[in-house]
Amino acid sequence: MFIALIAAAWLGEQVQDSLAQKRPPASPSESAKASPRKEGTPRKQTGLSADPYTVGFVTGTPQCTEFGIAQDIAATLAGGQETGPHGEVALRVLPIVGNGGTRNVLDVLTLAGADVAIAPVVLVDRLRERGTFGDISDKLAYIAPLYIEEFHLLARPEIASLTDLAGKRVNLGEDGSAGAILGRDVLNRLGVKISESSLGPEAALDGLRKGDLSATLLVSGKPVGFLTRASQADGIHFLPIPYSLELLHQDYLPSTLRHEDYPNIIAADASIDTIAVKSALFVYNWPARNERFGLLELFVQTLFTRFPEFLTDAHHPKWREVNLAALLPGWRRFRPAQRWLLQQSGGEAALRKAFGRFLEEKPTANPPDREELFRDFLRWRERNPGK
Repeated sequence: MFIALIAAAWLGEQVQDSLAQKRPPASPSESAKASPRKEGTPRKQTGLSADPYTVGFVTGTPQCTEFGIAQDIAATLAGGQETGPHGEVALRVLPIVGNGGTRNVLDVLTLAGADVAIAPVVLVDRLRERGTFGDISDKLAYIAPLYIEEFHLLARPEIASLTDLAGKRVNLGEDGSAGAILGRDVLNRLGVKISESSLGPEAALDGLRKGDLSATLLVSGKPVGFLTRASQADGIHFLPIPYSLELLHQDYLPSTLRHEDYPNIIAADASIDTIAVKSALFVYNWPARNERFGLLELFVQTLFTRFPEFLTDAHHPKWREVNLAALLPGWRRFRPAQRWLLQQSGGEAALRKAFGRFLEEKPTANPPDREELFRDFLRWRERNPGK
């Protein structure tokens, strides 16, 4: 079944439409209250001497699950590698603090040392569709879809529903973050007008305790370690976000927060309805001749090969939602990831079988011709993954 899944994923994909680091100043598109505007296509910094052994991994804030996922990868991949004469390893992963939103994408598009990023799919789709950073269709690819990121809306005791937030001060997160962009979108769709604040997670939780805020939103994969340390004694609770099929179905998913996720906030046998968005691991689509391409190829091969290690209890439970062979409609998979999936046991055999059915309608001469045609076919498919 696994073999069939890998082969089907590769074949199906071909028909798809195809801490801390210094950053440049925020672009105008990241203004929390301004409508997205088109910018010139950003250029990747290539003049800087990026570490040839280090993959820069842009994540969310250190309080978020996405940062923890990057740390999981960095720590796991660091083990089991042979070192050079000076202790150097062939592959390092460096988590880079981002905001989980547009800054993650912009960093990958521009910074020489930023190679991959976790970002909500709906947010990256919008950046491409609106041309916020120009045409990014060929600049970004995906390595694999990841997991869903839940909306965590914490509120003070006197706030019982979304309608109670009307006119109240609500924190959606730092400008350009997933919470700021998607939270504003959801509240607007549901007709809830708020007074918006733009604080980081720690400051927002403190403001909630003191009564400076009525609610605060964090978009991140559950359970968020930072929130597991909060409790009802702080005078806060999770506020339900009702899922509206009519208003939210195109971009959002229904989800649930349970006692098992946050035992200090949610009572036993209780649950809180919320919404979520899909996330994915995006990568800068370096040309094959670039040395960064080779580094990222090693990163993909190592990550995929050692993926079962992430499914143990020692790692975040969100890893168990990840299906490496899943597709991301509308995006091209990074070529090394695509090849790795194909090369798994039975993958190429399945492709050859499908190719044979194709040739039945268009017979060729003899076996040598057929073999050469198959190799040409593979090269053509790699150059034209959307065909």
